[in-house]
Amino acid sequence: MATMESLIGLVNRIQRACTVLGDHGGEGMSLWEALPSVAVVGGQSSGKSSVLESVVGRDFLPRGSGIVTRRPLVLQLHKTDKGQSEYAEFLHAPKKRLTDFAAVRREIQDETDRITGKSKQISNIPIHLSIYSPNVVNLTLIDLPGLTKVAVEGQSESIVEDIENMVHSYVEKPNCIILAISPANQDIATSDAIKLAKEVDPSGERTFGVLTKLDLMDKGTNALDVLEGRSYRLQHPWVGIVNRSQADINKNVDMISARRKECEYFETSPEYGHLSHKMGSEFLAKLLSKHLETVIRQRIPSIIALINKTIDELNAELDRIGRPIAVDSGAQLYTILELCRAFDRVFKEHLDGGRPGGDRIYGVFDHQLPAALKKLPFDRHLSLQNVQKIVSEADGYQPHLIAPEQGYRRLIDGSISYFKGPAEASVDAVHIVLKELVRKSIAETEELRRFPTLQSDIAAAATEALERFRDASRKTVLRLVDMESSYLTVEFFRKLHLEPEKNSNPSGPNTDRYSDNHFRRIGSNVNAYINMVCDTLKNSIPKAVVYCQVREAKKSLLSRYYAQVGRKEKEQLGAMLDEDPALMERRTAIAKRLELYKSARDEIDSVAWK
Repeated sequence: MATMESLIGLVNRIQRACTVLGDHGGEGMSLWEALPSVAVVGGQSSGKSSVLESVVGRDFLPRGSGIVTRRPLVLQLHKTDKGQSEYAEFLHAPKKRLTDFAAVRREIQDETDRITGKSKQISNIPIHLSIYSPNVVNLTLIDLPGLTKVAVEGQSESIVEDIENMVHSYVEKPNCIILAISPANQDIATSDAIKLAKEVDPSGERTFGVLTKLDLMDKGTNALDVLEGRSYRLQHPWVGIVNRSQADINKNVDMISARRKECEYFETSPEYGHLSHKMGSEFLAKLLSKHLETVIRQRIPSIIALINKTIDELNAELDRIGRPIAVDSGAQLYTILELCRAFDRVFKEHLDGGRPGGDRIYGVFDHQLPAALKKLPFDRHLSLQNVQKIVSEADGYQPHLIAPEQGYRRLIDGSISYFKGPAEASVDAVHIVLKELVRKSIAETEELRRFPTLQSDIAAAATEALERFRDASRKTVLRLVDMESSYLTVEFFRKLHLEPEKNSNPSGPNTDRYSDNHFRRIGSNVNAYINMVCDTLKNSIPKAVVYCQVREAKKSLLSRYYAQVGRKEKEQLGAMLDEDPALMERRTAIAKRLELYKSARDEIDSVAWK
C-alpha cells in the first residue's frame, strides 16, 4: 500500500501539472476539481494567514489591516527529504526559486497589485505558489479573501457579495475540504466561516473547524464548549490554534519557536491540557493530510473513471482535428495524395448525388438551356421584311429562277448563329456550378481543414483544370453549331419541294415570286428547319458539356496536380502541409493534456494499489 506522503504528493504534482496546462475544466468536471484540496475560509482578521503560516512553518504572507488577501492563493506544499533546503516557486515565474520568504511575501503582494492595482479591489484570478520543504506535509491549501460585512473606502459596494461569491465558487465543489477559521474571542454563532460552511456542507462531512486566538479570550472564559463539540458539532474534531502575538511578529520570532510556544501553551493550560495532543498547527496539518489521503483513496475509482473518460474525449478530438504529420518526404507525399483523394471523393459525391449540388447541372440542361433557346429572336430574324431583304440581297442583280437557295442559306446561317449564345452560356453555367462544388468539397473534406495552404493549392489546381475543361467544352459546342451551318439536311428541303405551294398562282412560274406570301413561305420553311436544328442542339449541347466538363472533372480534376506534387522537394511538401497556427496550438495543448492524463492514470494506479 502506498504511503500517505506519496499519494498526496502525487495529487499535488498532478494538480500543479493541471494548473500549468490550464486544465480547469470547461464542460464537466476537470481533473483539478476532481482531486481534493483544502479551502481556507474565514472572516477578516480571523487569523487565517497565521494559521497558514503555522502549517507551513514560514512567515511568508502579506500582513496589514482590512482586506489583505485580494486574490485566491493556491498553496501547494511538497514534502522533501530531510536536509534539503526550503524554497518557493510561483507558477508565473517557474524558473525562479525563492529561498528568502520575505521575497515570497513581496512577490505575492506585487502579483496581487499587478491584477488589482494598489486598490482594495479583489480578483478571482488565483496566484499559484509551491513550497518545497522537509518541514511540511504534502497538502494543497487555497487561501481565500476574508469574508466581510461592509465595504470600506476604496471598495465597490458589491465587495461583500463579490467575496462571498468567490469563496462559494471554491467551497461548493464536492471535492473541496473546508477549513473554517473562527476566532475564539467571538461568539461561534456569528462565525462567517461556519455560516458559509453550513450552507454548502450541511452535514459537516467536508468541514474542519479551527478556533484561533484562544490566548486572547477574556479571563475566566474558555472555548471548551466549541472544542469539545457542544456548541457546534462537526463530523471532524475542532482544532485550537495559538498564533504568534503581534509582539512576536514584531520581534521576528521564527515559526519553529512559535510552534514550540504553542505546544507549551496547550500542555500547561488548565482548561485545554487534556486536549493538548489534538491541538496546535502541527496536529492540524497532519489531521488534514491524513483526511486528504482518506478522501483521495475513496475518490480513486471516480478519479480514474474521469481520467479514462477525458482520455477518450481527447483522443476523439485529436482524431477529429488530425494527428501530427510525419517529417519524412515519403510520408508527407503520401499524406498529400491521400488528402487530395479525400477531396476527390467528396467532389464526386456531389456530382453523383451522394451530396447536394450536382442536380444544378441537370437544371442547366433542363431549364436554363431550353429557356434561352425559346428567347432567341427568330421571329425578328425571319420577319417578312428581313426575309425579303436577305433573299433580295442574296439574288444580286439576277433574280432567282426556281428557289432562292442563297437566300435560304443566308437565312439559315444567320438563324443558326444565334444558337452560339445559349451554347456558350450552358458551358459557363456548368463551369460556375463545378467551381462552387469544388469550393464546397474543400470545405466539407474534414481531413483538409487543418491545412489551409493545401486547401488553397487544391482549389487553384481544380480551378485551373475546370478552366481547361470549359475551354474545350466551349470549342466543342461552338463546333456543333458550326457543323449545323456547314452542312444542311437536304432531305428536309426536298420534302418541302414536293409539297404543293399553298395559295400559289398557277398562271405563271414567276408571278408571285416577289409576293408577300412567297417570302412568308420562305420564312416558314427556314423556321421549320431551325426548329429541327434547335431540337438537335438541345440534346447534343448537354452531351458535349457533360463529356468535356463534368466527365473530365470526375476523371482527371487533379491529374496534373498529382504529377506536379510528385516532383516537389521535401521542403516544398512540408510547406504545403503547414497548418493553421491556432489548430497547431490546439493540438499541442491536447497532446500535453493527453500525456498528463495518461501519466496521472498510471501513477495513481501504481501508487494507490501497490
